[in-house]
Amino acid sequence: MTFMRIGEKPEIARLPLFRDMDDAMRERIFSGSFLQVFPPQLTLFEVGQRADFLHVLVDGAVELYAAGGGRDTTMRIVEPVTSYILAAVINDMPYLMSARTLASSRILLVPAALMREVIKQDTALMQATMHELALGYRDLVRALTDMKLRQSAERLGHYLLEYSARHGEMWEFELSGEKRVLASLLGMTPENLSRAFSTLKGHGVSTSGSKIRIEDRVALSAFSRPDPVPADQR
Repeated sequence: MTFMRIGEKPEIARLPLFRDMDDAMRERIFSGSFLQVFPPQLTLFEVGQRADFLHVLVDGAVELYAAGGGRDTTMRIVEPVTSYILAAVINDMPYLMSARTLASSRILLVPAALMREVIKQDTALMQATMHELALGYRDLVRALTDMKLRQSAERLGHYLLEYSARHGEMWEFELSGEKRVLASLLGMTPENLSRAFSTLKGHGVSTSGSKIRIEDRVALSAFSRPDPVPADQR
């Protein structure tokens, strides 16, 4: 690991978690943190390990997953810029999920003990931490609602609409990671995911390899029934 270089600090200082902090407190965080580039498909930590670092994804993509009984399931696909496993760090508890990179990823590693220490002294960091934890809880509620109220093709359609919204209302894009990861995230088998994409062809979606194109947003929305409360802005 290497400590943050001077030229990297202004970029990291603009991240939501740190941008409103006292300058001296922010420098204290940065002086003990590492900004590291990890290759794809690298395990960052495993369930049950103590949370030694807060991870902040700056570039790339990370899969959070759980495993048991010889199977594993994707819990979340993390996109920049955001922290993850914050609750374990704040409470000094073991990870409930494992993490691996889906692509080459640049990740800020903040020592957990340092994070807990500075939170007690910097009100802005405390408020930003509470904000991120609250958003994480709301994400969990949305994921449970999605799983319980939508059929597989509807979940896929809803995911595509939210993905498009998070990326500036793009109507054509490539999804992060492999389709098996997306299938696992949505609670499907790869075969069910293929059938769901076929179903969506009749509701305004076309595909070409890994490329997705939303041809008719109105039709896709009518089929997928978006949440009455729009996704939270980060």
